[in-house]
Amino acid sequence: NQLLINAGLLMPQTSPQIFLVVESGCRYHAAASYPDVIHAGVRVAHLGNSSVKYEVGLFANTQDQALAEGHFVHVMVGRDDRRPAPITGDFRTFLEGLKPV
Repeated sequence: NQLLINAGLLMPQTSPQIFLVVESGCRYHAAASYPDVIHAGVRVAHLGNSSVKYEVGLFANTQDQALAEGHFVHVMVGRDDRRPAPITGDFRTFLEGLKPV
């Protein structure tokens, strides 16, 4: 959600549509510990009508190999009825920009 909030697209307390996490998973490859600085890379693996699957990589310091790889699926729903809503307009444009080329 923070990516969407920072882009000025989502206000979780007031937006008529919100995103719910309906699936998540993570595979760990290596440990991290203080004082490591952890960086996250995020991309859109799939953009559907009302859902988006994000892939996340966590990297320590300046390492090129991920410590962990994960994914989660967001579904856009109406705030009040919690029914799936289409991802359109600026949301779709922003999320398309996070897809790999």
